[in-house]
Amino acid sequence: MIYWFEELGKEHNDMVGKKCANLGQMTRMGLAVPPGFAISIALYEKFIHETGTDEKMASYVRGLGELKGVGISVFREISETLRSMIEAKEMPSSIREAIASYYANLCKKTGIENVPVSVRSAGTESRPGMFETYLNVRGIEEVIQKVKIVWASAYTARAVAFRVNKGFPVLGDELGVAVPKMVNARASGITFTVDPVTADDSKILLEANWGLGEGVVSGAESVDGFVVDKESLEIVARHVGNKVRCVVYTKDGADWADVPASMQSMPCISDEEIVEIARVAKDAEKSLGGPQDMEWAVDQDLSFPESLFWLQTRPAKVAAKKKVSASSHIAELIAKKFGGV
Repeated sequence: MIYWFEELGKEHNDMVGKKCANLGQMTRMGLAVPPGFAISIALYEKFIHETGTDEKMASYVRGLGELKGVGISVFREISETLRSMIEAKEMPSSIREAIASYYANLCKKTGIENVPVSVRSAGTESRPGMFETYLNVRGIEEVIQKVKIVWASAYTARAVAFRVNKGFPVLGDELGVAVPKMVNARASGITFTVDPVTADDSKILLEANWGLGEGVVSGAESVDGFVVDKESLEIVARHVGNKVRCVVYTKDGADWADVPASMQSMPCISDEEIVEIARVAKDAEKSLGGPQDMEWAVDQDLSFPESLFWLQTRPAKVAAKKKVSASSHIAELIAKKFGGV
C-alpha cells in the first residue's frame, strides 16, 4: 500500500492520487524528481477502518440533515468534527511500521539521518489549494503526525462546502500522500510552455524567487520573470523583481523571511539555468503531448545541472480563446505581469 515514485505512472491516479501518479510518470520520463514514496488511498481506508473511524464519521454525517444553503459556520463545525475524528486516532502499529520502513529506507537512500521531507496531499481530482501540505518535516514521529493531518484535510471547511454545493457526498475526496525529500532550494519557480493568458505557444515563461517554491506559487511577492523562445531557447525578455521576501526552511517547517538587501535586485537563477529549465520543459511538453505548467527547484548543495529538480507538472490552463502573436505581446507581458522591463 506504499510505493516508491519510480514504481508509479499516470495509470495509478486512482490508487495514489494525481500528484503521486504524476511524480511517478515524471520519474519514468527521466526527469530529475526528488526521491520519495507515495502512500496509497487504500492505506487511508485501512486506517479509518481499523480504528473504527469510518463508522463514526458515517454516523455523524447521517445525522446532519439537509446542508444545501447552510452558512460557512456550519461547514466549519462539520470540518472540525470530522478532522478531529481522524487526527485523534493513534496510528495502528502495522500502518505505522510500514510508513516508518519507507521513511527509514529514504534516509538510507539519501544518506541523511531524519531526512527532511514534504508531506503533500494527493487527491484523484485537482482541487487547487483545498487540501494541506507540510514542508521540512523531519523524523518518523513528525511524518506520522503530518500524514494524519493531511488525510484529515479532505474535510477542510472549504472542501466540505465544495462537495455539498456540487451535490457530492460529504464523505469523499480520500487522499493519497506524497512524501518526497525536500530540495535545499537556493531558488524555485514555475514554468509554462504556453502563455496562459494569450495562448501563445511559441514562448516559454518562467517565474522564480529565492528559497522554496511556495514563494512563487502564492504570488504574494515580486518575482523574477523570463521569456524564452521555444524554438531557439534564446532568452528574449527578462525582468528582475524586487524580491524582498521569500519562503525558507524553519525549525517548525517553512515560513516567509526577509531577503538580504544585496540579493533583492539580483537574478535568482543564471542564464544557464534558465535555458536548461526551458529545454527540459520543452521536452516534457513533447513527451506529454500538450502544454505544461511545471514546478522546479535549484538545490544549493549541488552543482549545475545536477542541482535542478522537478517537483510537479500538469496540463497548463489557458484563459485565451484565440492565440495572440508573441512578438506583439512580449513587452506588454513583461510590463504587466512582472512590473516593467
